[in-house]
Amino acid sequence: MATDRDKQLREKVERQAKRMKQAERERPTLFAQTIYIGTLGLVFVLPVVGGAYLGNWLDSLTAGYSTRWTLSLIFVGLVVGAFNVYLLIRE
Repeated sequence: MATDRDKQLREKVERQAKRMKQAERERPTLFAQTIYIGTLGLVFVLPVVGGAYLGNWLDSLTAGYSTRWTLSLIFVGLVVGAFNVYLLIRE
Protein backbone atom coordinates (compact mmCIF):
# COMPACT_ATOMS: atom_id res chain seq x y z
CA MET A 1 0.00 0.00 0.00
CA ALA A 2 1.43 3.36 -1.05
CA THR A 3 1.86 5.78 1.78
CA ASP A 4 2.02 9.54 1.62
CA ARG A 5 5.82 9.44 1.86
CA ASP A 6 5.99 7.04 -1.10
CA LYS A 7 3.85 9.40 -3.19
CA GLN A 8 6.04 12.38 -2.27
CA LEU A 9 9.18 10.44 -3.13
CA ARG A 10 7.74 9.28 -6.45
CA GLU A 11 6.69 12.85 -7.38
CA LYS A 12 10.09 14.20 -6.43
CA VAL A 13 11.90 11.60 -8.54
CA GLU A 14 9.57 12.29 -11.50
CA ARG A 15 10.23 16.05 -11.24
CA GLN A 16 13.98 15.48 -11.16
CA ALA A 17 13.78 13.13 -14.15
CA LYS A 18 11.81 15.74 -16.12
CA ARG A 19 14.39 18.41 -15.25
CA MET A 20 17.22 16.15 -16.33
CA LYS A 21 15.53 15.39 -19.67
CA GLN A 22 14.87 19.10 -20.25
CA ALA A 23 18.47 19.99 -19.41
CA GLU A 24 19.70 17.35 -21.88
CA ARG A 25 17.49 18.79 -24.64
CA GLU A 26 18.59 22.37 -23.94
CA ARG A 27 22.31 21.60 -23.70
CA PRO A 28 24.29 23.81 -26.08
CA THR A 29 25.94 22.16 -29.05
CA LEU A 30 29.66 22.28 -29.81
CA PHE A 31 29.00 24.86 -32.52
CA ALA A 32 27.07 27.12 -30.11
CA GLN A 33 29.84 26.83 -27.51
CA THR A 34 32.47 27.69 -30.14
CA ILE A 35 30.54 30.80 -31.15
CA TYR A 36 30.19 31.82 -27.51
CA ILE A 37 33.95 31.47 -26.85
CA GLY A 38 34.69 33.40 -30.05
CA THR A 39 32.36 36.17 -28.96
CA LEU A 40 34.08 36.34 -25.58
CA GLY A 41 37.44 36.67 -27.34
CA LEU A 42 36.26 39.47 -29.59
CA VAL A 43 34.58 41.34 -26.75
CA PHE A 44 37.89 41.25 -24.87
CA VAL A 45 40.34 41.91 -27.73
CA LEU A 46 38.54 44.70 -29.62
CA PRO A 47 38.82 47.33 -26.84
CA VAL A 48 42.51 46.50 -26.40
CA VAL A 49 43.27 46.84 -30.11
CA GLY A 50 41.13 49.98 -30.34
CA GLY A 51 43.01 51.49 -27.41
CA ALA A 52 46.35 50.64 -29.01
CA TYR A 53 45.42 52.28 -32.31
CA LEU A 54 43.93 55.36 -30.68
CA GLY A 55 46.92 55.71 -28.36
CA ASN A 56 49.37 55.31 -31.24
CA TRP A 57 47.54 58.00 -33.19
CA LEU A 58 47.56 60.37 -30.20
CA ASP A 59 51.27 59.68 -29.62
CA SER A 60 52.01 60.45 -33.26
CA LEU A 61 50.54 63.93 -32.80
CA THR A 62 53.14 64.83 -30.18
CA ALA A 63 56.71 65.81 -30.99
CA GLY A 64 59.39 63.22 -30.27
CA TYR A 65 59.07 59.59 -29.31
CA SER A 66 56.27 58.89 -26.84
CA THR A 67 54.29 55.81 -25.85
CA ARG A 68 52.39 57.39 -22.99
CA TRP A 69 48.98 57.39 -24.69
CA THR A 70 49.48 53.99 -26.30
CA LEU A 71 50.31 52.22 -23.05
CA SER A 72 47.61 54.07 -21.13
CA LEU A 73 44.89 53.27 -23.63
CA ILE A 74 45.99 49.63 -23.93
CA PHE A 75 45.54 49.35 -20.17
CA VAL A 76 42.13 51.04 -20.40
CA GLY A 77 41.24 48.60 -23.18
CA LEU A 78 42.21 45.67 -20.96
CA VAL A 79 39.96 46.94 -18.18
CA VAL A 80 37.06 47.61 -20.54
CA GLY A 81 37.52 44.22 -22.23
CA ALA A 82 37.59 42.38 -18.91
CA PHE A 83 34.45 44.21 -17.80
CA ASN A 84 32.72 43.32 -21.09
CA VAL A 85 33.60 39.66 -20.63
CA TYR A 86 32.30 39.78 -17.06
CA LEU A 87 29.00 41.27 -18.23
CA LEU A 88 28.65 38.73 -21.04
CA ILE A 89 29.34 35.77 -18.76
CA ARG A 90 26.99 37.10 -16.08
CA GLU A 91 24.09 37.04 -18.56
